[in-house]
Amino acid sequence: MNKEQMKGKWNQLKGEIKIQWGKLTDDDLDRIEGNRDKLVGKIQERYGKTKEEAEREVDKYNSTP
Repeated sequence: MNKEQMKGKWNQLKGEIKIQWGKLTDDDLDRIEGNRDKLVGKIQERYGKTKEEAEREVDKYNSTP
């Protein structure tokens, strides 16, 4: 999923993202606004992961039907 697709589906994805990464708050999600890079950064911050780990998780999540 590219950046534009993610932004377009952001409202639908918010609930699913909160299930996947429960440490992300509503405020976090409002600031992320469908931006993949911001999502990766917040996952790094909240979970103490490297950028590469967070990117892999987001990519894996995006590839799940």
